[in-house]
Amino acid sequence: EVRAEGCAEELILHKVFDGNRPSSSLLFPQLSAYVTGQILALYEHRTAVQGFIWDLNSFDQWGVELGKKLAIDVKDHLTKARYDPKQQPVDIPDAPATSRILNYYVKNGRESTENGTGMSVNPLTSVTRKTHREHFPPPIHDLGGNVGKLS
Repeated sequence: EVRAEGCAEELILHKVFDGNRPSSSLLFPQLSAYVTGQILALYEHRTAVQGFIWDLNSFDQWGVELGKKLAIDVKDHLTKARYDPKQQPVDIPDAPATSRILNYYVKNGRESTENGTGMSVNPLTSVTRKTHREHFPPPIHDLGGNVGKLS
């Protein structure tokens, strides 16, 4: 596929991903500033430590670019599934595990967007500039001391 796009032969190794490798999927009922910080810290730590253990450059630019392309592809499938009036399931032929997790996420997202009024709320976010303080920190958290506040 990459060759068909006219990619230089020496770059093909950097632009393909075999798949069928272990991965992590995190699903949260609501994406808040607190949860976003936890996710970023988790992945930053995981990426750096994994690189040290495997003796490789975790911040290799080719890998970063490939990860962005894969993430954009997943985002496109997710967006299409969310706004599909027929609510067809996601089907990515070469990635059945990705299809399953996206279908789970879309299904549960649809069920949780009902706000009790019979009207659906925006499934992308319910946090705005005016309401973001209501979502930080969660009442039960693992920060300890100072009620989860930084200062």
